[in-house]
Amino acid sequence: MDIEYVAPAEIEKRSMEIIEGELTARGIRLPAENADIIRRCIHTTADFDYAETLCFSEGAAAECRRLIRKGALLVTDTNMALAGINKRELEKYGSRAVCFMADEEVAREAAARGVTRASVSMERAMKREEPVICVIGNAPTALITLRELADRNNCRPSFVIGVPVGFVNVEAAKELILSSDIPHIVNRGRKGGSTVAAAICNALLYGMREEGA
Repeated sequence: MDIEYVAPAEIEKRSMEIIEGELTARGIRLPAENADIIRRCIHTTADFDYAETLCFSEGAAAECRRLIRKGALLVTDTNMALAGINKRELEKYGSRAVCFMADEEVAREAAARGVTRASVSMERAMKREEPVICVIGNAPTALITLRELADRNNCRPSFVIGVPVGFVNVEAAKELILSSDIPHIVNRGRKGGSTVAAAICNALLYGMREEGA
């Protein structure tokens, strides 16, 4: 296979062209309102399954962008996802991102109760005053807790990006969000991860930039 020379500044553009060509060859047409998010996930993973498995509630992208413009707080379930989100773009809209997973109080409470730190982190997130976007790339227990809080206390996040990766309770936890009335972007099945969660956030932010929002 020949090496294709591509200038550093053109690599992402060339990657997107390749993705678009392969989607066309597979006969896949992406819905316009979600196309940039799906392409960004494929770009991050080199996995075209996301064109079929990424699920959006009605008007999801527009709703999440509206929340960011209102100064929403993004709460991640890993520091890796937090690190991957473009903070400079986020701050343009008065929003910010945090992760409670390394907080000592969260760790102590989780150990005392015999639950995961992700569960305690989501409980803490739901006590915030501002709109909260939960960005989950690793912990299915975070999604389970969010659904339980919504059902039991009528306390729900403003939006969920739910793409945990793995085998134990991952698919069932995603289905809990998919079957709820919580606005969401969720990847059905086992695939996902912190990099995918961050990619979805960044796709939303870059779309806002292109809109001149």
